[in-house]
Amino acid sequence: MNKLITGNMSRRALLGAFASVAVTAAPVYPQVAGFLRGAGDIRKIAMRSGRTGESIDMIYWIEGKYIKEAMKEINYFMRDWREDSAVRMDQRNFDIIAASHRLLETDEPFQMLSGYRSARTNAMLRRRSRGVAKKSLHIKGMAADVRLSSRSVSQIARAGYACNAGGVGKYSRSNFVHLDSGAIRTWGS
Repeated sequence: MNKLITGNMSRRALLGAFASVAVTAAPVYPQVAGFLRGAGDIRKIAMRSGRTGESIDMIYWIEGKYIKEAMKEINYFMRDWREDSAVRMDQRNFDIIAASHRLLETDEPFQMLSGYRSARTNAMLRRRSRGVAKKSLHIKGMAADVRLSSRSVSQIARAGYACNAGGVGKYSRSNFVHLDSGAIRTWGS
């Protein structure tokens, strides 16, 4: 979305270049709770969408501050692709996704199945499946459904549980994990 073709460097490109060096030099924090409270200097999110063919792999938080341009890109990436509508997602959900991914120790990006969903999209999905909540946190921009080909649903869910920061739902038959920034709770098998 924000590709640079000229010789000038945007703020985001400069931060990205700095962060890519900082990522490899950053210390590892084994305590996820500390990571979520800001113990790390950077936070990164990597996802792809099979529905749109889009991918993101970016630093969105540096030294206690969210990067405004990165947040806009993540919000757009996580949009309701059926209606091409986006909202300002809950930033805490990005932190939970990033911390869970980091715990899984893989470079493979999460495949995002669902991020934000409009009320109309959610109602349509409810008519098709009993597993869709009427008052889903997807409607509020507080949830994402993700999977990894290199990790099991149980492994991803354990990483989400370790964050102790929101809801974690296991959907083993559909091969995905729901991560949200709502109340701490777990469900599924």
